Amino acid sequence: LEGIDEVRKLHGAKCAEQRAAAEAHRELERRRGEIRRRLNELDEQAEEKKELEKQAAELSSTIDAYRELTTAFGRDGIQAMIIENILPELEHEANRLLERMTSRQLAIQFRTTREAVSSDSIIETLDIIISDEDGQRPYQLFSGGEAFRIDFAIRVALAKLLARRAGASVETLIIDEGFGTQDQQGRDGLVEALQSVSGDFDLILAITHIDELRDQFPNRIEIVKTAEGSRATVI
Repeated sequence: LEGIDEVRKLHGAKCAEQRAAAEAHRELERRRGEIRRRLNELDEQAEEKKELEKQAAELSSTIDAYRELTTAFGRDGIQAMIIENILPELEHEANRLLERMTSRQLAIQFRTTREAVSSDSIIETLDIIISDEDGQRPYQLFSGGEAFRIDFAIRVALAKLLARRAGASVETLIIDEGFGTQDQQGRDGLVEALQSVSGDFDLILAITHIDELRDQFPNRIEIVKTAEGSRATVI
């Protein structure tokens, strides 16, 4: 029995070591389980990342397509191309009418680009350049009669162009007043212009209070105001 205390002491130390080793083992097992769980989460996140990257690529492709569509249908896209293509035809038709109304004194030109004021770049625009025998002038500097003739030529030319492109026809043209802003030469030119385009319309209706213009048209509807009310007569 000698040395029993020492043996007990060693036995206690060994037991303590075994308990510590068991506790360390349990901690390692716990950490291994945590690591496995984390690895599984990382695998799931990796799969989710792949799916998100796939969706991002698809969305990026869709965004690019929408950007192209935005450009195509924006002011600098298809509509600009259409305008560029129709402007020569519109300009030709309007000037053809102006030649009859102004004896070739007025002419218009459509300009779609001009230099920027603050830089050397070129910007998109739509300017109507009007010229006469004295050169180019802003629209605001033309008289009321000249402006009316310009407006009339552009509107009729635009109506005819749109009708042709739509596969239809403009059957009726109505001029409500407007003659009063013209001098005698301008009135004669406007009547001549109406007569020149009469074959393009089934009906041209000119409304005016100027008596001297009545004989310019073969058919008239005269409206006279009486005490009993207005009276219309077809002549």
